[in-house]
This record gives sequence, C-alpha cells and structure tokens, in this order.
Amino acid sequence: MSKEFLRLEGLHAWYGESHILHGVDLAVDEGEVVCLLGRNGAGRTTTMRAIVGLTGARKGSIRIRGQEAVRMPPHKVARLGVGYCPEERGIFASLSAEENLLLPPVVAPGGMSLAEIYEMFPNLKERADSPGTRLSGGEQQMLAVARILRTGARLLLLDEISEGLAPVIIQKLAETIRTLKARGYTIVLVEQNFRFAAPLADRFYVMEHGRIVKQFAQGELKQNMGMLQEYLGV
Repeated sequence: MSKEFLRLEGLHAWYGESHILHGVDLAVDEGEVVCLLGRNGAGRTTTMRAIVGLTGARKGSIRIRGQEAVRMPPHKVARLGVGYCPEERGIFASLSAEENLLLPPVVAPGGMSLAEIYEMFPNLKERADSPGTRLSGGEQQMLAVARILRTGARLLLLDEISEGLAPVIIQKLAETIRTLKARGYTIVLVEQNFRFAAPLADRFYVMEHGRIVKQFAQGELKQNMGMLQEYLGV
C-alpha cells in the first residue's frame, strides 16, 4: 500500500492583500506523478509556492510525510525532502554550470552525486565550465532540475519545465521524469503543455480561481477530455 507524501487540506494563501488560494485540497502518494492543470492565474504556481513557504500568509494544513508544515519557513520545508524548481529557473549567470549545481546545500540524505547527475544529463557534463548565461534555454532547464536532485529532495515540485523549449529537449525532460519516477521520486508538475504532461502523470487535478474543481486518474483521461477542453482549451 502506497504511503502519502503530501496532503493539502483547506489551504488558503495570500500575496499581501490578494487572496489567491481558497481552500485547496489535494493528496500525493509516494512515487506518484501528479499534474496540476488550469489556466494562467488559476493558482497552480501559488499552490507550489505555498507548499514551500514562499507566499505571504497561509492558512489550512500542509502535511509532508505526516508532518505539519503550514507555519514552517522555506529552509525547514526543504529539510523535509522538498525541492522546488521555479518557472524562472534561477540560474546564476556569473557561475559555471557545475558551480550552479554545487550551490544548493544538501538538506536530506540520498541526494544524487555529480557523476549520477552527469549520467542523467550528459549535456551538463559537456558544459560544466560554461557560465550560466552561455547555456541554452534547454540546458538551463536541465540544470534547474538537476540542481535539486543533489539536495536529497524526494518530492520535486516542477513549475512549467517544458515552457519555450524545443521538442527534442521536451522529450529529454519527459524521459528524465520517467527515470525519476522509476527511482521512487514523487513529482508534482504544473504544466501548460498538456501534450507533455498527459502521458507522464498518474493523476490530474484541475484548478480554477484558487480551488481544485476536478480530479481524475490517468485511466480516466479520455472521458475527461471534454471537460478539459472547457477549462483549458486543450
């Protein structure tokens, strides 16, 4: 029987005066890939940022492996084995690719070694000494994902990792997600690119106006296409 890694119950979140999340409920089991779907502004990225403590006020419950984290600062959430890869990637331009990789601290045991990361992302090994600004968009995205694998995180929150990338790079990222799932990682994807996310996810949650409005499993995808067309225009 699978164990629950993450559970949100009645999660509200604010940026200043703006009330963005209005009672989000979702659960993710260990080893599962879950995708949050929704239009821009639906609250998907804010959900990820709220999990790691990067929004303003939060109310409700965020349990990570059974531990309540709604009042924890981001560095303590990270130590529970959570890695966040933001849409803007956050690559340091003045550092080489390898220096970027080595920058985050190890927060939990079991992180990947540099050798393992370079085996998974051969491009990064070739570009190890290149400054962050010299990397292509695809290489920067690989680096952003690879960077959290060193930390020991087992729950990966990946925000729009396919955005603006060439099809061959998107295919490589899809392979990476399948490999990580096979190794027992738990992954939450926020994706606008439905064709990328659809074959990867075990389950889907659809968000609108800061709430979950629908959830369904991979096996129910076909029968929910009409509803997705309505909500997402896919």
